This record gives sequence, C-alpha cells and structure tokens, in this order.
Amino acid sequence: MSSTNRFVLLVEDHRDLAATVGDYLEGLGYRVDFAADGLSALHLAVTEDFDVIVLDLNLPGIDGLEVCRRLRKEARKSTPIIMLTARDQLHDKLTGFEVGADDYLVKPFELQELAVRIEALIRREQGTVSETIYRAGDLTLDTEREIAIRAGKRLTLSPRSFDILKILMRRSPAVVSRRELEKELWGDDPPDSDALRSHIYNLRRIVDKPFDHDLIETVAGRGFRIGDAALE
Repeated sequence: MSSTNRFVLLVEDHRDLAATVGDYLEGLGYRVDFAADGLSALHLAVTEDFDVIVLDLNLPGIDGLEVCRRLRKEARKSTPIIMLTARDQLHDKLTGFEVGADDYLVKPFELQELAVRIEALIRREQGTVSETIYRAGDLTLDTEREIAIRAGKRLTLSPRSFDILKILMRRSPAVVSRRELEKELWGDDPPDSDALRSHIYNLRRIVDKPFDHDLIETVAGRGFRIGDAALE
C-alpha cells in the first residue's frame, strides 16, 4: 500500500533523531509534521488530522504519557499513537497502553520497523487490515516487503525460512503440524523428512538464538508454533 499522502506527527525533542526519522519517512512518501514538546504536540494533534502520531515518552514540559492521556480523555482523539521510549520495562509499556497508546517502540530502533508499524496502524484504523503484516511478541513480519524484524534488529532469512516463519505467524497461536508445513511448502511431493528439520533448525538459529527468549516452540507429537503472541 502506498504511503503517499499519509500524514504523520513526529513528536521528538532530540533534533538529530527527529531529522533522521523525518527524512526517512518523507523518503517513503509520508508527509511529516514535527513537535519538540508536549504542548506543541497537543496543539497540532487536536487541530490537524494525522494518520499516526509517533510520540516520544520523555518530552519537555508535558511528557508523552500525559499528552496521550489528554488526547484520549479530553480531546477524544482516536488517532493511532506509537510511543517511543528508552524504557523497556513491562510496567512502562503497560502504563503507555493504559493511557491510550496503540503501539510501543523501544529506542534504539530500526527505521524499517517504525515504518512497518506505522503502516500497520493506518491499515487497522482505516479498516483495511490485510494479512501482510504479522506480529508475535517482539517479532514483526511484513510479507509484502519481505522484512522480518525482532527487537529492532532486521533478520536475514533464506526464502524457505521466510516461508516457514510466515506460515507459523499466520497461524499463531495455533500449532502447525509437520505434515501441514510440508504440504504448504512443497505440495504433494515433499523431500525427505530431514529437510524440514534442517530448515526449522536454521530458522531458530536466526529468530531465537541471538535473543533472550525463544518464540518458536516444538509441541511434542503435534508440530510447531510461534509463542508469545500476546507479549506486546
């Protein structure tokens, strides 16, 4: 889906970061307006019609949590909000969601992941959510752009590993049997049984091994699933 004419409010008091993010989004076709403090953000968010607000938590004057709370409770604005913060504790995320944030991205983050999340929120808000973006815990998979990102890091996957991950995330949190995976990957003529085992091993090596917890689960006697689907 084209990002042309998508209007984003970027609220960030760090000038260099704001310029970097703004340039990147504008390069993708978004229109971007900026605010460097909470009061300016409130004014712009109430008077303009943005598709998404990218809101830093730590701002001069009124912080991001209070900006979000006022937009939701007082201004009754439903514009999707992505909260940016250096805090990665669960209670900080829960507080953000409690005051009305729709998504949460921890600094430092990959610009590609921010763009994926912005587009996902726009699609959801417009009621045109398509099955091209999947999320499980801290893993995001954009099947249209063929991008996989976990915890802000872009993953390099082979085409077959990408296909397996797509199947598991599409079906999450359900268990996908070995036979179902082989059927989707190779049709009625699958290779020997070691082929799938090798692909799963390689997928785990990239998706799970560098991180502090595993997402790909083996369910004994049943198959595989992507866990932590409700982590975020």
